[in-house]
Amino acid sequence: MSRTDQRDRYLERIAEVRAGLHAEKVGYPIGIREAEVVRTSTVGTGLLRVTLGGAGTEGFEAHAPDEHVKLIFPEADGTLRLPERNGAMLRWPRPVPTSREYTVRRYDPATGELDIDIAAHEGGLASDWARKVQPGDTMHIAGPPGGLIVPHSYGRYLLVGDLTALPAIARWLEELPRAARGWAFIEVADAGEEIGLTAPEGVEVQWLHRDGRPAGSGDALSRAAMAVTVPEGERAYVWVAGEAGQIKPLRRWVRDELRLEKADYDITGYWKRGVADFDEDDHDHSHSHDHDHSHDH
Repeated sequence: MSRTDQRDRYLERIAEVRAGLHAEKVGYPIGIREAEVVRTSTVGTGLLRVTLGGAGTEGFEAHAPDEHVKLIFPEADGTLRLPERNGAMLRWPRPVPTSREYTVRRYDPATGELDIDIAAHEGGLASDWARKVQPGDTMHIAGPPGGLIVPHSYGRYLLVGDLTALPAIARWLEELPRAARGWAFIEVADAGEEIGLTAPEGVEVQWLHRDGRPAGSGDALSRAAMAVTVPEGERAYVWVAGEAGQIKPLRRWVRDELRLEKADYDITGYWKRGVADFDEDDHDHSHSHDHDHSHDH
């Protein structure tokens, strides 16, 4: 099957899911690209934005707010080992190259620009790179392996996350239909980490400040989210991402209290306190189309 046919086929699938009743992950052909750094900036005090472009980002596939790419870094000795295209998948060399996974914040097909927003933290491989990188430098990116396609037919949307989930939540709020209703709860260190969001009028956005508590600790975020009431007879969709332990209570709540079907929520640990390269897929195969899935923010 040619790439064009393949593309038509999954674009058709995306449109079908979007028009249907339940969310579903749809895989796209996974590419490997060499992109050029166009510029860097900060978004609020918490996020470092690297804008990638050049010939390598042409024809990039972007269809869902939670889709992600892997940034592939050279090894300590300077060697760069890259995966190779293998049909619609990638064949990764062993041992696996050093990579970190990030949400696609924005892709502009007109300019080919791709924004990656990285949570700034001391000693993080990717945040150190984002601080030092210069326009003209190159970065190899693999993916996205696909994305979660969520229909616009739900009565309410509940989005919950911390700074690492903020790029995805920001994109969610931009891409929801303007008539959508619901809530977004975002936990950040302080007001400095808040950013401008383009939310539908019917989506209530609430920022929660940690006020000195370590990131990923406390139950303020899950408590705030669990206080919402979904009106009787309305279908809800719940999307949650952040520190694995902190979001755990929401898994039970969604299942036992909201009684949602598996297709009507997506809860992902993007990181774990004290674990440098956390990979939720080591023990959670909900992203079955992509076992190379390790959100390390």
